[in-house]
Amino acid sequence: MKSKPDDRSDNVERIQGNINHTVDNMRRADDMIEETSDDKMRKNLIAKNDRREDALKGMREEIRDEANTREKGWK
Repeated sequence: MKSKPDDRSDNVERIQGNINHTVDNMRRADDMIEETSDDKMRKNLIAKNDRREDALKGMREEIRDEANTREKGWK
């Protein structure tokens, strides 16, 4: 059985979709942080958003790399 060829044609769009989804989740968590009176939940949501921010940094780096690769003509 042959393996699938590496297809990077939609990586930039896929990563951008992940970024948009993560930012949306962060906004929703921020809203919940403001509305909740449960300190434990608030701390958990803040920690999740911190992890999401770290993930966003990595995704933004990855999207830059993919865009640069696309500009150089990788197919």
